[in-house]
Amino acid sequence: MRFILNIVWLVLCGLWMALGYVLAGIICCVLIVTIPFGIASFRIASYALWPFGRTTVERRDAGAGSLLGNIIWVVFAGWWLALGHIFTGIALCCTIIGIPLGIANFKLIPVSLMPLGREIVPTDRPFATR
Repeated sequence: MRFILNIVWLVLCGLWMALGYVLAGIICCVLIVTIPFGIASFRIASYALWPFGRTTVERRDAGAGSLLGNIIWVVFAGWWLALGHIFTGIALCCTIIGIPLGIANFKLIPVSLMPLGREIVPTDRPFATR
């Protein structure tokens, strides 16, 4: 079932949402100081491309640097990626088949706003951290 949901997700919204994260990652990597944001953006792009069967957990070793980085991320890139998830989620919830995909979009909003200090893990081990 996860495979089918991921294929439908990829066709309807996953590809263009992942491209948004890749674009943000490229911009962040061009500006040398923001390379950690670019790496986080690429990591979330893979999650946005194929989300079913994976989840995010907070890293225990994330500290004040992650909090400060997340605040900077929200100001410069997170808000427009979150808006993309909101609009896509609303559009997908207009159909019965799209409701699970819309809910998955809404679940990606916190990750798009605060990507630093989070880790993507398979759903069969959601409490695993570094």
